[in-house]
Amino acid sequence: MEKGERLAATQEFPHPFIYQLKLTRAQKIRGVLLGSILVPLRITLAVLFFLIIWPIARLRLAGLSKEERARPVTGWRRWFFHPIVLLLSRAVFFSMGFLWVKVKGRRAELKDAPVLVVAPHSSFLDMLVLCPAQLATVVSRSENKSLPVIGALLEFNQAVLVSRKDPESRKKAVTELIERLTSKGYWPQMLMFPEGTTTNGRTLIKFKPGAFLAGVPVQPVLLRYPNKLDTVRWTYKGTSWMEAVWHTTSQFYTNMTIEYLPVYVPSEAEKQDPNLYADNVQRHMAKALGVPATDYVMEGRVPVSKLGGLCLPLVSPAWETLSLLRKNGLEEHEIKAGLAKMIDRCLSGGQGTKASADELASILSLKDKRPAVSICALYSKDETVDLRQLYFSVAALTDFTHFKDLLHSAFTLFDHEGKGSLSAEELSGLMGALLGIPQHNTGALYAEASGQGQLTEEKLLRVLTTHPTYQRVVKAYLQPKEPGSQPLLPPAANGKAVKNGSTPSANGSLHHHKLE
Repeated sequence: MEKGERLAATQEFPHPFIYQLKLTRAQKIRGVLLGSILVPLRITLAVLFFLIIWPIARLRLAGLSKEERARPVTGWRRWFFHPIVLLLSRAVFFSMGFLWVKVKGRRAELKDAPVLVVAPHSSFLDMLVLCPAQLATVVSRSENKSLPVIGALLEFNQAVLVSRKDPESRKKAVTELIERLTSKGYWPQMLMFPEGTTTNGRTLIKFKPGAFLAGVPVQPVLLRYPNKLDTVRWTYKGTSWMEAVWHTTSQFYTNMTIEYLPVYVPSEAEKQDPNLYADNVQRHMAKALGVPATDYVMEGRVPVSKLGGLCLPLVSPAWETLSLLRKNGLEEHEIKAGLAKMIDRCLSGGQGTKASADELASILSLKDKRPAVSICALYSKDETVDLRQLYFSVAALTDFTHFKDLLHSAFTLFDHEGKGSLSAEELSGLMGALLGIPQHNTGALYAEASGQGQLTEEKLLRVLTTHPTYQRVVKAYLQPKEPGSQPLLPPAANGKAVKNGSTPSANGSLHHHKLE
């Protein structure tokens, strides 16, 4: 696939991680009236079927040794238990309103396609696709094994389990996955959602390479929900999963269409490059769906796009930080003072660069701790924040005319030994601070900026401001928009632009900030 044929992730394409179900007043009233009757009835039936499945799923592997559990189940354990669990699984979805499932095309035989790749991924209700797929084996988070019923079903399914927090677990899962997909029929067919997370279906986000690592043929499978109300989706922001379940089960019925596309046989180049293989299948499926194929991806808990190896947040945490501070009554000079305290603390090195929510509230002179907790959540998974990320990402949005000075401050801070150059690891830290999210793939940028020598500040500045790829990053995230275009920052709390200004820090350096 030519690079030019792929749609880059930019603001012109729909944001895939936001979905909000919009209902008219009549639809809301209808939902309340029907929901009060249908939702309790359907949830009760679904729970009942799950409770019946639970012990049956456990019985399938009961009495087997660890070695026997590591092999595919065959014989009477398969022909007896498999159809029962399949029937009960379909009954769960039937009770929730999925009365009919329309299937287009034919599922490929195991020998022709060891893996089914399904997209777009909208919600856990997509798991209904497993019924027409004859309960194909899946990949799941190891944490799900401890969940009631779900854990039993994963054991029944002999799923490949992986812990996203444990690198060794990921390596083991990759090895097991490749072994199964290349077993030539020894293991059952697998089913995977290559997007790895749920979206609103308006684009296909970048496929993860897991399903394509083995280089075996895959069968693309398309999911559609052709209903007047699209109730099944929930995403990173917007309609919650509880709302989605309520609205779905309060409908008389919900339609689902599964379309099996012809088997996709990889070329030699695709077999050697799983990422190329994944990108080409993504583009193929996007064309069949009539939606864009983009480089959007969920990195941790942050939706990002990929460009030049860098992860670019679709919604900058710095934008939301500024919005939170303004909503909580902070004026321009107070934000500037807080930024000055942050950089002074980072440069001094005495207290470290990590700050708790309480410390952040004190630095920003916030009377209420809650905004500080919310800001920490934008940058990390706990109530702490790396002040380097917070300072530089916010300063990048507010210091439009002094990118050179901003880069100098960042370079000085991350040049720990004062040697005048950065290592590859230090460059990752610097770019993560500027963009507000960790950067783990800055190898291409490091190679471009350092050449065969050292990565100096001058070389880095030149690449970031002249190289076509990285220049786009700087213009989109670290510089102001062109006059007349949509502003990069959200409007000020009072709806008016705030004038430029500057404030001296405690060490005498001058920090310039411009809040729009």
